[in-house]
Amino acid sequence: MILDIISWAAVGIILATSTAIFINRDWRISLGALTVQYIAAFWLVTRHMPFVMGSVKLITGWMIVAALGITRLGLPAAEDQQGNAFLPRGQWFRLMLILLVALVTVGVTPRIESAIPGLGWQVIAGSLLLIGTGLIHLGMTSDTLNAILGLLTTLTGFEILYAAVESSILVTGLLAVTNLGLGIVGSYLLLAGSAAAEAEEER
Repeated sequence: MILDIISWAAVGIILATSTAIFINRDWRISLGALTVQYIAAFWLVTRHMPFVMGSVKLITGWMIVAALGITRLGLPAAEDQQGNAFLPRGQWFRLMLILLVALVTVGVTPRIESAIPGLGWQVIAGSLLLIGTGLIHLGMTSDTLNAILGLLTTLTGFEILYAAVESSILVTGLLAVTNLGLGIVGSYLLLAGSAAAEAEEER
């Protein structure tokens, strides 16, 4: 019973952090929310996987956040001007999209649980929230960092659901490498974009 309550709390944290990442422009808030999101995802993953294997997801996620944070911190101040407002224009539309994802999750979760028993409502709900918010984030941004955050969010949702079906050590390792690869590519693209902008200004 206590585990179920904690799991539902993790689902609530996932909803809150996904919303924060989606509606704000401050990269510090986004990366902070992603850090907390990985903790909630870690808890849901360990519902079906050993603690040690689940901790791989948590450590990998924090390494990605550190890499992206250090990279973004080293960019020129001009690159950070768009991150002043927590709520950008179109905030109500974005909040409505999050609400739509939450409603779809509520409607679909019981159907998936009845089709594949044993996954757990919390695991299904958490993974669907992450996949849904990650996809709409990808569809509404052209910013490099936000695109990487959307990809990481979607992949985290997939990992939670997949961990409930298959707990292979090899697959866990491959997913961890994929996450790290996304983080490295994201850091490189941030640096490349900043260098390209500086070269354009010099012209």
